Amino acid sequence: MKGQSKQRPSPAEREHVLDLTENYPVFTPEMKETHTILVPDMLPWHFELLAEILRLEGYRVETLHNEGRQVIDEGLKHVHNDACYPALCIIGQFLDALKSGKYDPQKTAVMITQTGGGCRASNYLPLLRKALKAEFPQVPVLSFNISGLEKGSGFNVTPRIIYLFAHAVFYGDLVMSLYNATAPYERRAGDCARVRGQCFAKLKEKLKKGGFCKLGKNAKEILSAFSAISVCEKNKLKVGIVGEIYVKYSPLGNSHLEEFLLSEGCEPVLPPLADFVLYCVVNELNDAKFYGKKSKTHLLYRVAYAWLHSKQKKLIAMMKKAGFEPWHDFAVLRSLADRVINQGVKMGEGWLIPAEMAALCGSGTKNIVCVQPFGCLPNHIAGKGASRAVKSLFPDANVVAVDYDPSASKVNQENRIKLMLGTARGKM
Repeated sequence: MKGQSKQRPSPAEREHVLDLTENYPVFTPEMKETHTILVPDMLPWHFELLAEILRLEGYRVETLHNEGRQVIDEGLKHVHNDACYPALCIIGQFLDALKSGKYDPQKTAVMITQTGGGCRASNYLPLLRKALKAEFPQVPVLSFNISGLEKGSGFNVTPRIIYLFAHAVFYGDLVMSLYNATAPYERRAGDCARVRGQCFAKLKEKLKKGGFCKLGKNAKEILSAFSAISVCEKNKLKVGIVGEIYVKYSPLGNSHLEEFLLSEGCEPVLPPLADFVLYCVVNELNDAKFYGKKSKTHLLYRVAYAWLHSKQKKLIAMMKKAGFEPWHDFAVLRSLADRVINQGVKMGEGWLIPAEMAALCGSGTKNIVCVQPFGCLPNHIAGKGASRAVKSLFPDANVVAVDYDPSASKVNQENRIKLMLGTARGKM
């Protein structure tokens, strides 16, 4: 009857409902031999090596490169447009691939990375599982994380994988930075793309035969390869890219922002992924410092931070010696963050965004595109919201914030960036 409260379900009924919501396939150890694992195109400069590492560990891994409006539309069928745009892109890419006929759903799994941050990204797994349950209920989901978010899976993140991944991050960062610093000035079109391919091919070969973890030796070879490219005078507009991790790097998420800047005669300056890795590690240490939250793995994080930071400083010195603009020392980023925002602000990309903006401005890259998914509260606050504080430190900073979502027009996004470039060229 109207106005009468509903009868509460019995314990047996509640248990049945719980089973329905949690009944999803699990990736078992046996699936390692039979299943292809699909990975979204989040880090085009890094996943080529990261996927190769997993292949050598016995997993069948394939990075997806499908894109277009149909991918976004697939995501919109299962993800509300108020949800995180990267989640929509990733889920749409998975579903579009599974519907392409290229993969057997009975022998396919999908993988996403998770940091466990306090934002909508923490809902990727349930959103993805709900979408797959509706169309491909037999496809298991793997979560790549080191924070214990998912347990009981047949996929194991071993210390060896983490060690190899750390080197792959540094190599991907180095090739990305050298390519973007050289491609706008190459005298013969295609030289940078050729060298990029050669560098990754050599690294894959070393991964198989040994020598992959000889960071100094391999970095020297990469630096020498890009130094040998014939270039013209370097006088183009430098444009930094900062923001939310997925939209910052993924061509699907940012409408091929790097390529657009290159087509506009600019030099893209993309901070290394190692900054984000160090940011995640040091946040664990800051938890103990600011909030008294000292975990059992606190010492392990201290050792990891010291090791990663030492390798970063080594590569910075090598880049300087080779005549390339180096990355910013992560200790410098932390000190710059303290001038803009407290390091306790760690939701999303938190203090890392204003720190990278300040570091770019301080090293001469005063034109910056700050990208974020529409409605991404942490990054709107720490990115767009902190830009005024950055401009107070660097009055000539030229920052434009660009939102990405399923209804955003690529033309409007590019026009906003063109306005920023027009202002920058006027100052030149």
